[in-house]
Amino acid sequence: MRKSIMWTKMELDGRPWVLLATEKGLCRVIMPNETLEDWSSWIGRIAPGVELEENEAALKQTGMMDWLQSYFAGDKVAFTDEIPLDLIGTTFQQQVWAELGNVPYGETRTYGEIAAAVGRPSAVRAVGAANGANPIPVLLPCHRIIGANRKLTGFRGGLEMKRRLLDIEQIEGVTDGGHARFNF
Repeated sequence: MRKSIMWTKMELDGRPWVLLATEKGLCRVIMPNETLEDWSSWIGRIAPGVELEENEAALKQTGMMDWLQSYFAGDKVAFTDEIPLDLIGTTFQQQVWAELGNVPYGETRTYGEIAAAVGRPSAVRAVGAANGANPIPVLLPCHRIIGANRKLTGFRGGLEMKRRLLDIEQIEGVTDGGHARFNF
C-alpha cells in the first residue's frame, strides 16, 4: 500500500509539467496538455485516502527533474535505472515499458518491433495501448515508437509534442500522420 504521493510542477520547454512520486519512486509524469486533476481518479485508485503533498525537494532527489532539464536542453541523455520508479501497471504493460527504456536516444522502433521484443509479435495493438498508458514519458521514450510506415500514430501528449521530442533528438524520416484525436 502506498502511503504518500508527492508532486511538484516544473517548466520545460516553456510549458508546465507535473511529476508525481510515491515513497517507492517516480510514478507519473503529467504532460502540459494534462492537469493534476485529470489524474485524480487514478491517484485515488493507487493510493486510496492518501493526501497529495507538494514536495519539490523529494522529487528533485529522484533525479528526474535534472534528467528532464538536460533532455530539453538537448543533451543526449539515455534511460537510467538510477531514477527510482514505481511503475503501476499490468505485467504486460511493464514488459513494454521496460522495452521502451531500451530504445536508444535518437532512434525509433515500430510497435511491431516492440511486440516482437517482448515475445508477443502479434500483440501490436496491445503494445500500442501499453505505450499510450506509459506513466513516465520521455524517460521511458514512448515518443520514439512509430508506425510501420514511419508515420506518427498517436501520443498522449499530442502529436505536436511527439514531433517536438523527435526534433530534440534530431530524429528524421518520420512523417506526419496519426489519429485526429491527437492533433494538439
